[in-house]
Amino acid sequence: MTHFEIRQKFLDFFKSKGHAIVPSSSLLPTDPSVLFTTAGMQQFKPYYTGQADPSEFKLEDGTIARGTVSIQKCMRTSDIDEVGDESHLTFFEMSGNFSFGGYWKKEAIEYAHEFITKELGLEIEYVTVFEGDKPEPADYQNTVPADTESMDIWQSLGVRVRSCGREDNFWGPTGSEGPCGPTTEIYIKGLEVWNLVFNEYYCYPGGRLEQLHTHGIDTGMGLERLAMVVQEKSNIFETDLFQKPLGPLLSGMGGIDIKSNRIVAEHLRSAVFLISDGVLPSNKERGYVLRRLIRRLLIHSKEWLPVDVLDTFILNIISEYSPFYQDLKNNKDKILEIFSKEVKIFNKTLEQGLREFNKKFPGMRAHRMEPGRPVDRFIAGQKVGKEVFDLYQTYGFPLEVIKELLEDRLYEFDEASFRQILEEERKKHQEVSRAGVEKKFGGHGIKEGDLASAKAGDYRKTRLHTATHVIVAALEKVLGQKLPQAGSDINEERLRFDFVLPRKITPDELKQAEEIANEIVKQDLPVSWEEMDLQKALDSGAAGVFKHKYPARVKVYTIGDESNPFSRELCGGPHVTHTAEIGKITITKEESISGGRRIRAVVD
Repeated sequence: MTHFEIRQKFLDFFKSKGHAIVPSSSLLPTDPSVLFTTAGMQQFKPYYTGQADPSEFKLEDGTIARGTVSIQKCMRTSDIDEVGDESHLTFFEMSGNFSFGGYWKKEAIEYAHEFITKELGLEIEYVTVFEGDKPEPADYQNTVPADTESMDIWQSLGVRVRSCGREDNFWGPTGSEGPCGPTTEIYIKGLEVWNLVFNEYYCYPGGRLEQLHTHGIDTGMGLERLAMVVQEKSNIFETDLFQKPLGPLLSGMGGIDIKSNRIVAEHLRSAVFLISDGVLPSNKERGYVLRRLIRRLLIHSKEWLPVDVLDTFILNIISEYSPFYQDLKNNKDKILEIFSKEVKIFNKTLEQGLREFNKKFPGMRAHRMEPGRPVDRFIAGQKVGKEVFDLYQTYGFPLEVIKELLEDRLYEFDEASFRQILEEERKKHQEVSRAGVEKKFGGHGIKEGDLASAKAGDYRKTRLHTATHVIVAALEKVLGQKLPQAGSDINEERLRFDFVLPRKITPDELKQAEEIANEIVKQDLPVSWEEMDLQKALDSGAAGVFKHKYPARVKVYTIGDESNPFSRELCGGPHVTHTAEIGKITITKEESISGGRRIRAVVD
């Protein structure tokens, strides 16, 4: 069964169960606290908080869907250094089904069982469920009972069940607080292939748990792992997801080691998808991840694979995946151009890195032992570890390459020292990341404040939301062009939105836009909305976030007269009813971000 057949079976199965098929969202999420889309439910977060109405998802006959199903492009960066073994990836695809207060454990488990055993004809070896906490009299609010409901459901289906503790079968919260709940995991041939998460608690700082008002189903099944099991392969690189576009590369094309083959193949596939979704190589954030991937694959292919051959494999990846991701085909020329440019930049970086290395460790070749005698020991006292960290961190040299360079000069690599500074740097990175994500809903950007806001409302955020639409429209009038929007973030203090523009906006242009925006506020124009089919909305000229995937039915907010509006955008709301409610708009900053520009503003 090919990966295309597996995809179609999964989508068709859940469609038959009343789920709306939703296309994958971009690898670049609108949530500013995360670099990449890391899971399938990320694009659905407004439906879990109540900020968006899940009844918007409808089936072909117009009835409201029971849930949604998708195959989502995902990117995770924590295991880049592990890529090259049989299982670790950076880019992957996550198959999942989701419910926003609709069905619960029984249906979710029965769907998963039916798909695995009936549709795919596979045998479930066993499943795991949460065994429960041991209650302590003084700490009863912080304990969770065993998930006997899931156990009973699985046993009624004739499946062997194992009970595990929090480490294995309780998900969340991320950071000090957030939604969490028990999970059940499905194992086939010793491999975990599907994780079903039952979010039913909210964990507050200190560990106190409280039942969520709305329970949610969030499942994830990696397509690569599923293909490996269905196609009876020993590892993910033997599946047609890799073999069809990258088979000759993985075979070595000349005898290079297996690990290098896999690194080149995996990183090349990831780079293609990142570039297609708008990431440009740089020295920070998303761009740095892309640059690091390209550098690593180039170092591993340097001795055995001409750079122009990599272009052939890029085209193979685009051809293989375009039937499911049309944007790859549309962006083919851009992908090739950006990759080629980065190769040229890296070649200079590689030379610079080697020069720096030779400056730090000169002349050691002269200390080799006499000709004819084996080099069976390192020169005493020449252990090197943290001293080469810059070669790893700044110049992107893989660890194994650093080891080879040192050993060639008869230095002993002090891996313990190197790992120590690496761990210190990782902890710094984690602390920075944690500040932005510790209140997220399962790592997907849902904060407890969103839940409260969805119920109680937040008038200031509502004013800022409408102000965002006004500023975008004002900028477009000043610049004389449409601005493809790439997401926004609004809190009680300020608004922020991103858009694609290849140049800086001048101070005069910002001033003009601010004046136009405040004139619209002064005119007190009406703000109205209408629900309509997506295509009708687009035909009406409504703008939206260009990387966002919208449902079949959408809300369109109009500022001004319907026949000649100042602004018309796809949006879930909320908004004020008249522009005078916004208050005075002040644009506080315009800056560059990866792939575009960013505006910050406040209202008085």
